[in-house]
Amino acid sequence: MILLLVAPFIGSFLGVLVRRLPAGMSVVRGRSHCEACDAALGARDLVPILSFLWLKGRCRHCGARIDPFHFQIEMAAFLIALWAVAVDGADAGPDCVLGWGLLALAWIDAEHMILPDVLTLPLLAFGLLLAVVEAPDLVGERLFGAVAGWLSFTAVSIGYRWYRQRDGLGGGDARLLAAGGAWLGWEALPSVVLLAAISALAGIGLLTVLRRGRRQGGDVLTEPQPFGPWLALAIWVVRLYGPLLS
Repeated sequence: MILLLVAPFIGSFLGVLVRRLPAGMSVVRGRSHCEACDAALGARDLVPILSFLWLKGRCRHCGARIDPFHFQIEMAAFLIALWAVAVDGADAGPDCVLGWGLLALAWIDAEHMILPDVLTLPLLAFGLLLAVVEAPDLVGERLFGAVAGWLSFTAVSIGYRWYRQRDGLGGGDARLLAAGGAWLGWEALPSVVLLAAISALAGIGLLTVLRRGRRQGGDVLTEPQPFGPWLALAIWVVRLYGPLLS
């Protein structure tokens, strides 16, 4: 299926977004190059997934190790498409778009603790546009979902800041939940929040166990943790399988 063929190339572009957006760099200008020897990379160096495997993770020019990040995000984009096709079949296109957008947002938030509006807001708009095209009778529900998602997390953020005198949820989380509401409708939001919270707690618990096993310092519970990846995962799962709470 064409979605599976283009998915690694989408992943390659997502890699550019993840690396360049947080740094304030252009995502359309500048050739790809080896980070070790600065040699410009040609077409045979840039075939998603396959080039990394063929070159065994090494630069063709200098033999330096290639950052596996690019291979990882290309594989992740392919697996998202495979998952969507397995659930939706030939109608997986919109869900692939959602999944790829959520992947980029989750990756950036995990690394930089930010959710760029330049990715979140178009995802929100596309969710509403999709409702107009596919289910006009659901436009009101989706629009209310976007507003409810933003208002609910914004209220939690303001309340937390007032009570604890420090930031908890960021504005990016509120806008990401708004995007989730635009894709899912307001009735799915409780399921999204519940699944995201459970996933975050499980992830923090696992990280705590791993740190203790490696005898690494730092208390995970006292460190700022990105919520965007868990929220993105929850939106994706609820989109594919429906709300947990009905």
